[in-house]
Amino acid sequence: AVVSTQSTGGQFKIGLIHGHQVVPWGDHDAIATIRRQLDVDVMISGHTHKLEAYEKDGKFYINPGSVTGAYSALERDPVPAFILMDIQSSTLVTTVSSLPPD
Repeated sequence: AVVSTQSTGGQFKIGLIHGHQVVPWGDHDAIATIRRQLDVDVMISGHTHKLEAYEKDGKFYINPGSVTGAYSALERDPVPAFILMDIQSSTLVTTVSSLPPD
């Protein structure tokens, strides 16, 4: 079973999962499958500690990364990062912040 939560922000339905349920971890197609199951417009997942924000098939996907740059088995040199989302009615603005790579 997928452990998840759903919420509505403005006109957007938002899904949130930790990401350990995605096999293989961080796989875009597997995350898209979970997004369809949840029937959401914005899918937020994590676990990989890798910053990602992308649009696919008219839906928005976010992985905020790790604000501390914590170790990840998938990333050799994780970069501290986070994403802020501002939702106002039919507008979704994301601000991506990360340290520059070494």
